[in-house]
Amino acid sequence: MAIKVPSMELHRPAPLLSGGRGRTCLQKKVFLVQAKRLGGLEKASTRSRESEQPKKRAPLIRGTISPPLPVPGSIPRPPYVGTKDVPEIAKEIQMHDKESIVHMRAACELAARVLEYAGTLVKGYHGDTSKTFLCGEVDEASKRLVKVTEECLLRGISTCKHGTSFKKIGRRISEHAERHGLGVVECFVGHGVGRVFHSEPIIYHQRNNKPGQMVEGQTFTIEPILSMGSIDCDMWDDGWTAVTTDGSVAAQFEHTILITRTGAEILTKC
Repeated sequence: MAIKVPSMELHRPAPLLSGGRGRTCLQKKVFLVQAKRLGGLEKASTRSRESEQPKKRAPLIRGTISPPLPVPGSIPRPPYVGTKDVPEIAKEIQMHDKESIVHMRAACELAARVLEYAGTLVKGYHGDTSKTFLCGEVDEASKRLVKVTEECLLRGISTCKHGTSFKKIGRRISEHAERHGLGVVECFVGHGVGRVFHSEPIIYHQRNNKPGQMVEGQTFTIEPILSMGSIDCDMWDDGWTAVTTDGSVAAQFEHTILITRTGAEILTKC
């Protein structure tokens, strides 16, 4: 589940540095270089765009939200359920021993099974593990977007192991996205998960210089969102729905992983 709340996400203020444009005579592509400052961190990303822009589509319109379903009182509820309060992100690092890893594997496999079943019903994003489903007639550009987004997730996972810097995830994802002329949405992040649903570490999917290294036994999500256009988001007043500012199509994939001494185990698969 992507998180976008003041205490959990990467908020980008108005750009302090303007972008530049240039052309390469070899491949006849336009390169847009953007640099923005956030809390003393200056980030730069380069996105390659084909000279032929995809056809702009009409923006999404708001549908009708169904009423909440009843939940048995015996099921524990997080403190933010039924309120407009934003859930806080715990400072606890999700570390696991052999016993709790067994519980994490069972919980994450269940989440993956629920996702697959839900996907046969509503074709969208579901749960803490997420996947983009193709619904109806889908154009080739959108199919490619979905394919590359999943590839970005797997490439990000492939860099993970004990002792690896978290920033390598964003670098690997950005490199593959840019290679296909797609942008990485920056306003949503991955997060630690375990007994606490949202916790440290925060996982940035774009290039960044954030400190920190992975430790054997950690569990967290990687959940990149790629866009065919703008990488900026607008939040609807329902407090939940986010759309790209220019109405561009976006796709997301997510897994929960367990860091091991030699790599990463994907927990949310069945």
